[in-house]
Amino acid sequence: MNVARLITAGALALATTFGLLFLMHTLIAANMGEPEEVEERKIADITMPETEIETQYDTEKPDKPEDPEEPPPDLPEPEFDTPDVNPDALNMSAPRIAANLKVGGIGGFSSDGEYLPIVKVQPRYPNRALSRGIEGYVIVEFTVTKSGAVRDPVVIEAVDTRGNPTTIFNSSALKAALKFKYKPRVIDGEPVEVPGVRNKITFAIAK
Repeated sequence: MNVARLITAGALALATTFGLLFLMHTLIAANMGEPEEVEERKIADITMPETEIETQYDTEKPDKPEDPEEPPPDLPEPEFDTPDVNPDALNMSAPRIAANLKVGGIGGFSSDGEYLPIVKVQPRYPNRALSRGIEGYVIVEFTVTKSGAVRDPVVIEAVDTRGNPTTIFNSSALKAALKFKYKPRVIDGEPVEVPGVRNKITFAIAK
């Protein structure tokens, strides 16, 4: 009985084995066929056309700025009321000396003579005084050197039109005095310094 079962089982196993082998052979044979040809497609060459770049410049002229409707008001010009004098002659009356006064040039010192003003520069009217309507004068004392320049200017007196002492004009007056030019005093053919020269500068607003 057992022998019959073994024979039957062996026959089934052989049949199954042969069936599997046959199936594998069939599948392998089917896959071993020639590969299909794949059609190659060529892509056309793409050529970019040459492009010329033209640069344009804006040649239009800018608009002309509009002219101001009203010109700025003229600033008042300080006046030089009194010429340079020595301390002992400060109260003597004298004609007005205009700013930027020029009297010839400085040549050789061939003869003796007193110092003379050649160039007087107008001082700048201080903005603070102008905005407040302050007027007045400054008396400056300095030394005229051998070359005709001004040295060591100092303020001797500075008052407003009401007679009150003020320092609002001092800086402007000192800066202007340093720019004055003189023909120096000549004694025995040699230029000499003149100390104690005084000059009164008046600051008045134009009406």
